Amino acid sequence: MNRVWAEAIGTFSLVFAGTGAIVINDVSHGAITHVGIAFTFGLVVMSMIYAVGPVSGAHLNPAVTLGFYLAGRFPGKDIFPYISSQLAGAMAAGFLLRLLFLDHPTLGATLPAGPWWQSFVLEVMLTCILMFVILQVSLPVCGAGPLAAVAIGGVVGLEAMFAGPVCGASMNPARSLAPALVSGNWTHLWIYLVAPSIGAVAGTLLQRQINLPVTPPDGSAP
Repeated sequence: MNRVWAEAIGTFSLVFAGTGAIVINDVSHGAITHVGIAFTFGLVVMSMIYAVGPVSGAHLNPAVTLGFYLAGRFPGKDIFPYISSQLAGAMAAGFLLRLLFLDHPTLGATLPAGPWWQSFVLEVMLTCILMFVILQVSLPVCGAGPLAAVAIGGVVGLEAMFAGPVCGASMNPARSLAPALVSGNWTHLWIYLVAPSIGAVAGTLLQRQINLPVTPPDGSAP
């Protein structure tokens, strides 16, 4: 139960701070800026990994939970509780932002700025890179240790920085679902549910490939 609460709190914080930064940037006429929004997403992810990571692993993202399961690092019986708690936390953040900003039309919903396929491909690739980094830096042999949170938050901020203006750089179905449902902007929601899931699978397969045991040419044990 503690792990479920940790995931809900962590995802709530991510959506509240991240989409809240988008909303406040709009109502303040650009006071936060795009760079500030990207930093906000990266910093809140890093902070929540430090805060709830020791309890739940700080997935904060249904696509990441799927990736950890496919990587063999997460039990299948916990998938539903984790994803349910992530969605609950995200929805709670969305409703709170609606109470705070009654007239905002999107509440930070992720919407493609160009053709749908462009955002779809970007979301697949962004989530693939994110999942790859998460799995890689969380390996003991990587030696990242406490700095793993910095690397993961850095990737989130980096990807939001360069891809956010085109696709929104969601990489997270829960992050996109909450503001879309609460604001009623769900026309392109499918992109941000399907593409990150595909990207998480691709990132997991990529990370597994580079960490396969290598057998020397003579057949002896490595």
